[in-house]
Amino acid sequence: MARLLLVHHSPTPTLAQLGADLLAGTQDEAITGVEVLVRPALEASAEDVLAADGYLLLTPANFGYMSGALKHFFDSLFLHVGGALADDGSGVTAGGGRRPFGLAVHGRYDTTGAVRSVLAITGALPWQQAAPVLEVLGDPDEEARAAAYELGGTLAALLSS
Repeated sequence: MARLLLVHHSPTPTLAQLGADLLAGTQDEAITGVEVLVRPALEASAEDVLAADGYLLLTPANFGYMSGALKHFFDSLFLHVGGALADDGSGVTAGGGRRPFGLAVHGRYDTTGAVRSVLAITGALPWQQAAPVLEVLGDPDEEARAAAYELGGTLAALLSS
């Protein structure tokens, strides 16, 4: 059975709702053969990442960057899960197998820096962006919640048997 890892930092009701919508999408009745493991960003481990076949990430945009919790997630396991660094310490495009991932970012005013920072790191992992980034500003309306459901469903369907 394929495994999808949902890593989130959801400190507000808005982010908790988007996380629930992502999760609901992964569990759509049309999708079979996928186990979903949900981990708060501060609790996810390298073992969780290595055991997964695909990834969903959810973060708030904080001061133009991803949450500190998601950054800690990446910092604590980057090299253990196949992250690649250049001689100067910058991330380089990772080789090898490319596991699919999706990203959802919520911000009050802007998500640009948060998206850019996550994509810079994931680009140096053996991951491949499998869907457009879901960027939600302000309170999520029904359209944003449906898009979160669709993103979750898309990632799970890619892994479905």
